[in-house]
This record gives sequence, structure tokens and C-alpha cells, in this order.
Amino acid sequence: MRSRSFTSSPPPPRHSHERITPGRAHTHGRCGSPTFSTRFHLPRSLLDSISHVQIFKGKWSLIKVKLATLETRLSEISVSSAAENPLSFDLLQSLSATCSAVAFLSALCHEPTLRGGKLKTQNDIDSLSAKLDAHINDLGVLVRSGIFFASEYRKSVSSSMSVVESSRRESVRAEARNLTTRLQIGSTESKNSTLDLLLGLLQEDDKNVLIAVAQGIVPVLVRLLDSSSSSEIKERAVTAIAKISTVDSSKHVLLAEGLALLNNLLRVLESGSIFAKEKSCIALIALSNSKENARAIGSRGGISSLLEICREGTPISQAVAAGVLRNLAVFTEIKENFVEENAVLTLSALCNSGTDLALENSIGCLCNLVSGDDDLKLFVAREVGIENLKILLDSAPTAQNLEVVVQFVRTLASCSNIAEFLAANGFLNLVVGALSFGAMGVRIAAAKTVYDLAYSSKTKKELGEIGCIAPLVKMLDGKAVEEKEAAAKALSTLMNYAGNRKILRKEEKGIVSVVILLDRSFKNLDKKFLLSTLASLVHSKKCWKQMAAARAGDYLQKLVDLDVEGAKSLVDSLGRGKLWGVFAKH
Repeated sequence: MRSRSFTSSPPPPRHSHERITPGRAHTHGRCGSPTFSTRFHLPRSLLDSISHVQIFKGKWSLIKVKLATLETRLSEISVSSAAENPLSFDLLQSLSATCSAVAFLSALCHEPTLRGGKLKTQNDIDSLSAKLDAHINDLGVLVRSGIFFASEYRKSVSSSMSVVESSRRESVRAEARNLTTRLQIGSTESKNSTLDLLLGLLQEDDKNVLIAVAQGIVPVLVRLLDSSSSSEIKERAVTAIAKISTVDSSKHVLLAEGLALLNNLLRVLESGSIFAKEKSCIALIALSNSKENARAIGSRGGISSLLEICREGTPISQAVAAGVLRNLAVFTEIKENFVEENAVLTLSALCNSGTDLALENSIGCLCNLVSGDDDLKLFVAREVGIENLKILLDSAPTAQNLEVVVQFVRTLASCSNIAEFLAANGFLNLVVGALSFGAMGVRIAAAKTVYDLAYSSKTKKELGEIGCIAPLVKMLDGKAVEEKEAAAKALSTLMNYAGNRKILRKEEKGIVSVVILLDRSFKNLDKKFLLSTLASLVHSKKCWKQMAAARAGDYLQKLVDLDVEGAKSLVDSLGRGKLWGVFAKH
């Protein structure tokens, strides 16, 4: 850390006795810096000189109090540790220069009449007083950081650790502790260079992020985002916070900073550089999932700032800004803010002009925004355009894009007027095609969409005729419970049309796949959709035989014993004579 220069006061005296002295048994320091022994002391001549001042006595009394505080702080420092630690060594050099300036200036005030200008001397005294405040603060930071004990601790660790990884981790911990301390003291230039070192450490490994967070780096970075910091420091600090926000195990520490962090990030959105805005958005993605934070962002003009980035930002910043908006749109309380800011128009435009991630986040935001509001669904459907939505569904560049577009279609289809329009404009074929997509998330979204699109006997018939049943039966054998349940739910509503029941009966594993899922071993799977499907097939003799072969009797009886809704009525429908006799033979 560089010494802080004192430009407004006269040069320090020539005599070394004006420096900080350490007491007895002096040993020579480096580069003419203060020497070290067992304990630090301020020069007695310095305090004597202040006691003889004739003018500005009030100001000098305050300086004397600050010097006493400094001496108390200095007494807490181990001289041997200070000599080994560059941070404390450089700070003591700077403190020595300040004390020399204090001694020189106090000597000028021994006479009731100044040789120089009174106003200039008064300003010099005030500057020295502020300088002493900074030294007191910096010494407090160094003492609290525990870095004076770091060298002994590292020696202990290195002698006891035989595992290389443990030794490396301790080295990172010591470096993170050191950087955290350096960010709290020194000049703007020093903090900028320290932030560069910190960013290098964080980018190297996510484990380094966890270590730095454990050393208390987050509160320090939040303070650096304060409006008094330079734009360069803010940009580097928000970059570090953005990196921390991408590591899931560290997000809770950012959330704990509350409105202090949130307000600073929003200020960056308003007045920071494009790069800083991008990093602020990345951090806000991690912070915008709570209702409290969402309200705060909405009430502080955050939505307006984010939409401005969506319109004018770089492709990357547009994508991450849309990601924050996507999180915010979940909360009903702030949806009005979106409407007031004409968010739909901006997000609709971004669907066509942004990156793949911008497309995913903007569609996802619209999907969250219109949920539960049919009027808004109709408005968004008009703004996005059905043909445009059809193109997105037919040619989504990535699996993530396709999944979110299918989810958007499903959300719109929950409004019967839109569902009818979608069915009449070729969406059924596109959704059924997605049922066989390689990514499970796309298949699940498509199955849920089938359920919402099957709003009438006509669409149920069309879905069956274009091949919807077979991929849904295949999904019943999927690995994830969510996939099984989505398929079972879609099948249960399709079975309300007689023609689809015939198609299912012809599926080689159709009935068997449904019956098997009645087994209690398939936990967290809602059985009511399976029971509904089987109930719709109860009058088919062929289905009876298939159910019997698949041990439906055993499964159903266990479900009846557990009072599962729909199980007893299905047993009653099956009949205790004719069909139950068939089950008894098995």
C-alpha cells in the first residue's frame, strides 16, 4: 500500500526523533522507515510540542486525543508481525510521515502570530486531523482482521498439513483475508489494484469464492459500491459481487445484505457503465427471487432501468436484464409496474432481436407476467403475434428455448379463446411433435400443454388422430415422476373422447403402463389421473384382461385400504362378480 501524501502541510523535519519510535532495543528498518522493537510509541517530543501551541488550541486538543487513540491502537500490534507484514509496515511508514507533519505544524503554532497565512494553517490542521482519523480506522481494520497472527498460523498449518490440497486451500484463505483487509484501507489506486487481484482469485475457482465469502469479503464489497467510491472501484466491486452471485452456496450471504446491496445495485443500473450494468443484472438475478426484494426493485424504478437495458444494451446485458425481469414478473404485487412501463412491447421486440438467452428470458418473463390474467394473455397474444409464436415454436434454436416457448403456449392455451385460436392455426401438430423431443423438460412442457389444449371434444379428437397417444404412453415409462404424471394427466383428459380410448387399447403397453404406476412404490405420483384413465376403459373386456394380467386387483385393493380418492369407485365399477372373478384367478 502506498503512503498517503500530505500535500498541503510543510515538509517534515529532518530529525529522525520525530518519527514513531518503538521503545527499547531498536533494530534498523528498511528504506529509512520506522524501526521496530517490542512496542510502538509516539514521540514524546510530538506530544510536548502540541502542549505549547498558542493558536487553534481547540483543534490541537482534538488532534492530541486522536494521537492518544493512535497510541492505544499501536499498542495492540505485535512488532515482529508488523515487520513481516507489508500491509502494517507500509501503514506505519505513512503514519510516521503524518506524525512528522504534525510536529512541524504544531511548532509553527507555538507563537501567537503566524508567519504564514492563518486560513492556510487552519486548513492544514484540518487535513492532518482527517489524516489521523484515516490512520485510526486503518489500524483498527488491521487489528480486527487478525493478519498479525497470520504468519504464526501459516507456520502451524504448514508443519501439520501433509495434504497438498489442504495447504493450497489455506494459502487461498490467507490471500482472501489479506485482500479483504487491503480493500478497507489505503488509496483509491491501492483498492483498484487489490480488486483486480481479488477478481483473479474469484475467477480461478468457485471454491475460492466460498473461501473469500467466509473471510467476510461481501460486506466490504457492498461498502465499496457506496456513492462516494470512484466509478472504477464500483465497476470492479459489482463484478466481484456478480461472480459471487453465480455460486449457489454464496447467495444467502448476498441476500443477508438486504436493501444496502439492492439499492447500490439499482444505482449502478441507473448510472453505471454498460459493463457495470451487465454485472449488476447478473447479481440481481440471484436477489430478485424474493417478494420483499421484488417489491423494493419495483418501487425504486428498477423495472424501468431494466427495460431500458433491454432496449439499448449490449446483447449480453439485454439477456441478463430480461432474466431479472423474468424473476420479478412472478410476483402479482408488481405486475402493474410492467404494464405502466409498456414492458410487453419491449419484451416482444427482444424475442426477435436478441440472443438465445434473451429469447428464453423474454418469453419466460411474458409467460410469468400473463399467468392468471386472461385479459393480459389476450393482449400479449396480439402483441407477440400468433404467427411469430408459431415460428418460435417450430424453429427454437436450443432445447431451453423450445421448453420455454412450449410453456408460453401452454400458459396462453389456459385461456379458452386463445386455445381455440391456437388449435385452428396448426399448433396441435407442433406441440405433439415436442412430445418426442430428446430433452425431458420439453416433453413435460408439451404434455402439460396437451392437457390445456384439449379443451373440447373436437381438439381431443384431433390430438388423438395426429398421434398424441403413443408418445404419452412412452412417457409413462420415463425416469422422472414429473414426466410420468404430466403424461398421465394428459391421457386422462384425452380418454374423455371415445376414439382416443380405442387408440390407447391398441397400444401394446398402453393399459399395462397405466396399471403399473398404481403401485405404491411410485411415490409422489398423483394416482387420480391413472384411476380416471382406467375408469374410462372399465367396460372393455380386452382392457379387463390386460388389467388382470398387470395385477390391477392387488394395486387397487391397496389403494382402497389407503382411502385413495377414486380407487373404491373404480373397484365398484369393475364389478364384484364378473371382472373380480377374473382377477381372483390371477
